[in-house]
Amino acid sequence: MGQLIKLQDYISRYEQDIYRYPAQFVRLKKQQWTQLKAAYLAGELETLGSEPAPDEKEMAEEKESVLSKMKKILKGRQEIVEDYRGPAVESPDAELDLLFAVTSMPDNLDELKRMFLNKVFRFQLKWVSSTIREKSYIDQVYFFDEKLKFFLQRFPDNFLILYKPIFLVKNAPIELEVILISPIETWCITILEGEEDAAFIGSKERFWLKRHHVHGDKKVLNPLLSANRTANIVSNIYSSFGIESPVKKAVLTRNGYMDYPAAPHDIVFVDKKIYENWLDRMRSISSPLKHNQLKAAKVLLDYCQTTYNKRLEWDEEKEDASEGEYRE
Repeated sequence: MGQLIKLQDYISRYEQDIYRYPAQFVRLKKQQWTQLKAAYLAGELETLGSEPAPDEKEMAEEKESVLSKMKKILKGRQEIVEDYRGPAVESPDAELDLLFAVTSMPDNLDELKRMFLNKVFRFQLKWVSSTIREKSYIDQVYFFDEKLKFFLQRFPDNFLILYKPIFLVKNAPIELEVILISPIETWCITILEGEEDAAFIGSKERFWLKRHHVHGDKKVLNPLLSANRTANIVSNIYSSFGIESPVKKAVLTRNGYMDYPAAPHDIVFVDKKIYENWLDRMRSISSPLKHNQLKAAKVLLDYCQTTYNKRLEWDEEKEDASEGEYRE
């Protein structure tokens, strides 16, 4: 399952430590799927979700540790905590609890896997819109965004995904398209979809023509404009930081066709004819997460705009800690 590391301008936990979260997400997701699958095969699925989360104690200890460090700072003690690794974040192990109470028994393992992936999808939206201290107010439309779900559920764990991120370029916010960072290359993808079997007639003009046997003809914005803009910004950032990751561009329509005889050679047109083969090639990239891939993700995240608010419970806990120090 692809890892969503940035969504629009929402705060992301991957921004805090890109070298930590991806590997732990992969390990823990596999671990919990193995546990869920074993419970299903043993006929114990109905009782699995009622058990206490195994890492609740770890989460509490992590939170207590963070507050303890705050108290030391408030008292003016410049003590160094050996295991403190940058910004205060909760343990990913503690909150990655994907085991769930089953309301209806799945008919087979494939159905169980779909249920599990849907759970992971909703979990990823939480990770990409909040941290232990901050929270962004996510538009509920993304919980039902079929295109977003496609990128997360059809691509493997070693793909890092930025979905329509907002970049700050010369202090100006610019919304880009979908960016997929694989272990070997980076894809900038513009989605172009309409009715089933719609045909898109490409050209160099600002608008393309969409034709459909039922709904007739309609103009659509040339998808190359946004694909080129996204790729140019990503390429310039990579060049500035010495990132070696080939940047590729694609226009994707899964349910239609594209016809562009004089198409530029530096862009891949993925339509219904070649979609399955293209996706299979992407999914066949079996290389594990690489350091250069994570470095590429970090420099892109550093250019993203982030909008968030402090969590109310964090402010209350900080206030309680301050009052405690005052009473002493």
